[in-house]
Amino acid sequence: MFEKEYDVIVVGGGHAGAEATAAAANMGSSTLLVTMNLQTIGQMSCNPAMGGIAKGQIVREIDALGGYSGIITDKSAIQFKMLNKSKGPAMWSPRAQNDRMRFAEEWRMALENTPNADFYQEMVTGLLVEKDKVVGVRTSLGIEIRCKAVVLTNGTFLNGLIHIGEKQFGGGRAGEKAATGITEQLVELGFDSGRMKTGTPPRVDGRSLDYEKMIPQPGDDRPEKFSYLNTPFLKVQRDCHMTHTSALVHDLLREGFDRSPMFNGRIQSIGPRYCPSIEDKINRFADKDAHQIFVEPEGWNTVEVYVNGFSTSLPEDVQYKALKSVKGFEHVKFFRPGYAIEYDYFPPTQLKHTLETKLVNNLYFAGQINGTTGYEEAASQGLMAGINAHLKINEKEPFVLKRDEAYIGVLVDDLITKGTEEPYRMFTSRAEYRTLLRQDNADLRLTPKGYEIGLAKEERLIRMEEKQEKSRHFVDFFKKTSFDPEEMNPILESVDSASVRQSDKLFKVFSRPKVTMDHMLQLESVSGFVKEHDLDTEVMEQAEIEVKYSGYIEKEKSNADKLHRLENVRIPDDFDYSKLKSLSYEAREKLESIRPVTISQASRISGVSPADISVLLVFLGR
Repeated sequence: MFEKEYDVIVVGGGHAGAEATAAAANMGSSTLLVTMNLQTIGQMSCNPAMGGIAKGQIVREIDALGGYSGIITDKSAIQFKMLNKSKGPAMWSPRAQNDRMRFAEEWRMALENTPNADFYQEMVTGLLVEKDKVVGVRTSLGIEIRCKAVVLTNGTFLNGLIHIGEKQFGGGRAGEKAATGITEQLVELGFDSGRMKTGTPPRVDGRSLDYEKMIPQPGDDRPEKFSYLNTPFLKVQRDCHMTHTSALVHDLLREGFDRSPMFNGRIQSIGPRYCPSIEDKINRFADKDAHQIFVEPEGWNTVEVYVNGFSTSLPEDVQYKALKSVKGFEHVKFFRPGYAIEYDYFPPTQLKHTLETKLVNNLYFAGQINGTTGYEEAASQGLMAGINAHLKINEKEPFVLKRDEAYIGVLVDDLITKGTEEPYRMFTSRAEYRTLLRQDNADLRLTPKGYEIGLAKEERLIRMEEKQEKSRHFVDFFKKTSFDPEEMNPILESVDSASVRQSDKLFKVFSRPKVTMDHMLQLESVSGFVKEHDLDTEVMEQAEIEVKYSGYIEKEKSNADKLHRLENVRIPDDFDYSKLKSLSYEAREKLESIRPVTISQASRISGVSPADISVLLVFLGR
């Protein structure tokens, strides 16, 4: 069946696997995606949404590099919101509600229309490894498929165990069996493994809900989108709704705590800190009488509804009884109960920054196998693993993003350098250079890099360069053009900003906090420039941010440049840390385990102090 040797084999068809397949294939590698079920490629296993705080930035970065997630999201969106709009632009985060079935269908169609991508449905039970190098995979039918590189994106399927109350059964997702064999082989090869937990809420029949008792949650009046390409804007949107739990609901849930796998010891692995189950919430936040519940439609035409905020592994009768007491859910009908799932993961400190394993050459890990949670985190890792697998087998330089270049760079560096003992989720607070890493400029930051490695197409580069040139031209216009105080003062008075006595440059008054682009467009000179040069909202937003935050942006660039000096101090691969008696015991242990590539990476390892870094610098001759 498989006479030829593939360049890259991707195991698993979730968000990480789909992006890895697309990246490797689009860069020219013959790529085989092997998954247990071809009908669930790109499946949204949990909530039907993409983006959110910091996650939206990641989706835009994937798109800017030439990945598919942003395009798929735009084509299947049913609602769009820009979160944190009341804060500064470094915090703005796009989020889309999606049609779950269309999302998976769009992924399947996109991959089928990708040259160099082949597909095969079966379970991979082992790897073919020769002389510390992966050379293929073995399936449950005993078929051996040879290749030059393998990307493992097994999600929650590795020895997956589903919990509902006191019941437990093997599975990687509701209705799908777990994957076996791979963990055991990797442990034999010397890898450390662990267990993690995640969960999902009940799915219910929207026809049984009373929306009149809930608070509508509409999308933005002027919805934006994720992709920088010419994908469609939403013209019609579906509302989500919000309701709340109550003290009664909490009491009903507590009745089942003695049968909860979380509290009776059946589940011992750690779940996501920032997406806790409802039983965990009422246990940890006992002083709160109510928690928000977001009622999210699963698509345009289905009646299925996702109950966001009610993730649980309590017995199904307890789930049903408690949810019936939530306002608007009095007559609820279940499609399926919520559940928790435990699965194997491999601490990511065992990887290089390319996501290649340190123990086995040409073997890459991406997604939940690395201890992350979230579609966006998984997709970005899949993209990077697919890119680097292609580059490695073609003997090209690896592609690694720095912390000041992308949220993806922060994510990978955090995983590789710090590891994680609980499901890792991205937040804006994790990025020390978030003013540079905004969602609006992901194309300016990353499209040239994507084009250079052969992933982003020329169309992207041309669009990016046009946007860059227009916004730069617009900023120059504000710097060079003066205003008339008589025309400007009524605008300033309308926002309670001090009036001006004499003419000055537009840039100066536009820099004021309360003055927005909408106010500036009231000036004849500005509106005339916009019309003459046919500037769209994306260009105008970019120019406004550049004007208002230029000082902060320059300061962060300066800080990043200082850090880059340490990036240039490389540590030899075979460096013997035991020689340095001045290092603390913990630092020596951590450095030996993680084996950082540069002094900068070493400085970010938990347990390595500034004094330890000084010792290293002295020894390395600095």
